[in-house]
Amino acid sequence: MDTSGADAGSVSGAGAAGSAGGLGNFFLKKFSMANKYIRIVGGQYRRTPIAVADVAGLRPTPDRVRETLFNWLRHFWQDRFEGKSVLDLFAGSGALGFEAASHGVAHVQMVERDRSALAGLRTVRDKLQANHVRIHAGDALDVLERMDATRYDLVLLDPPFGKDWLSRVWPLLPQVLAPEALVYVESEAPVAFPAGFEVLRQDKAGAVHYHLARFAALRK
Repeated sequence: MDTSGADAGSVSGAGAAGSAGGLGNFFLKKFSMANKYIRIVGGQYRRTPIAVADVAGLRPTPDRVRETLFNWLRHFWQDRFEGKSVLDLFAGSGALGFEAASHGVAHVQMVERDRSALAGLRTVRDKLQANHVRIHAGDALDVLERMDATRYDLVLLDPPFGKDWLSRVWPLLPQVLAPEALVYVESEAPVAFPAGFEVLRQDKAGAVHYHLARFAALRK
């Protein structure tokens, strides 16, 4: 899928991630002059800083919200992240996708179109030696329309606010979802999920509403 080098081609399972040992100090030194950074909150890459690119509208998911989300996932997946495939459709800083990678999923596909954000994603991925993370440079809708036969167990949707992205994503989303897939959504207002989705959890942090739903179209 990716337009660049090793990330190109269709998505399939990926190899085991490298250890994050000692990388926290490296990142702190490398990004010590940056005004903004966040940290991975759990898993093997825990406490690794991620620099936040200066991109208009970029809102990294706060630590507390990510911790809540992965507690939800731990419950619904019975603490079994291995073998799961994740699509981070509006990757931005990579906060959500790298969190999933840190928790031990088999594969993370990130999608991002901003060049500065892409550079940041690749820097973090390469320094972590997270070979199970792939990065595609492109538009979210184009990716959904051209997706190969890969089906995802979790799709992360944190689009720019005020752009009506969700209404355009919903019609294309089912074709990339595995049966019983989970969909996480952040938005500026409560989300009305379309038919075929069952809301499992929802909450609010500041001005951000966040939700976890199950793709229930195939359920009886």
